[in-house]
Amino acid sequence: MSEMVPGLSERFPVIELGEVDSTNLEALRRAANGEQGPVWLIAGRQTAGRGRSGRAWQMQNGNLAATLLIAPGCAHERLHQLSLLTGVAVYEALAAMLGDASDGSPGSLLLKWPNDLLLDRAKLGGILIESTIVGRAAVAAIGIGVNIETAPRIEGRCTISLAEFGASATARRPLGMIDVEMRRWLDIWRGGDGFDAVRAAWLERAHQRGEPITVHVGNEVLAGTFAGIDETGALLIATVAATEMAVRRLTFGDVSLTPR
Repeated sequence: MSEMVPGLSERFPVIELGEVDSTNLEALRRAANGEQGPVWLIAGRQTAGRGRSGRAWQMQNGNLAATLLIAPGCAHERLHQLSLLTGVAVYEALAAMLGDASDGSPGSLLLKWPNDLLLDRAKLGGILIESTIVGRAAVAAIGIGVNIETAPRIEGRCTISLAEFGASATARRPLGMIDVEMRRWLDIWRGGDGFDAVRAAWLERAHQRGEPITVHVGNEVLAGTFAGIDETGALLIATVAATEMAVRRLTFGDVSLTPR
């Protein structure tokens, strides 16, 4: 059995940083000095925010940039599950703010594998999980970015903010709601022993099976339909090669949906 994370029933403390290169980088620096959390780091401004695959993450004033530093009490090979868990937790917090029915219609929230939150099929936020070993414990930096007041312009991508849907808030309000949901879902997850519940919740909040998707995997571009995620959290894509239908399992890649 996995160890339980201490203090899950208590609100995680928050450290406010006026300006920092990246809340994830700051969390990893603190971890290197022996800190294991749980603690939130929230920045008023990031100068070198990052997304997946080393991409720059633009943080504009009034948006949320936060990282939860935590030793989740799990084996290192289970840390990737935190991306899906965090997606469910952030989804729940933002859906409560939006009063969203989440039924897949225009304007609803959607999760996109492995770490994006979409609103009206445009990118609202993202998640970046990074990890290190402190002593013998796996420590995770769970980075969360949400467009609250404004949406950055990203070439070739549709972006959106909560303000465009009338959900006015400061960064602290979403963070407080995300904290509640993160503690709840970490308790359900139990270091990976409860991942089946997380997986089921993620699938309920994702786009529908059978939806056309494209996946960029290195230099390869796969076209097919979304076939769900497997018991480990890997993406399943149904593709057609000649006359044969095949389901491929992917552990990394960039997924694109039909834009709004």
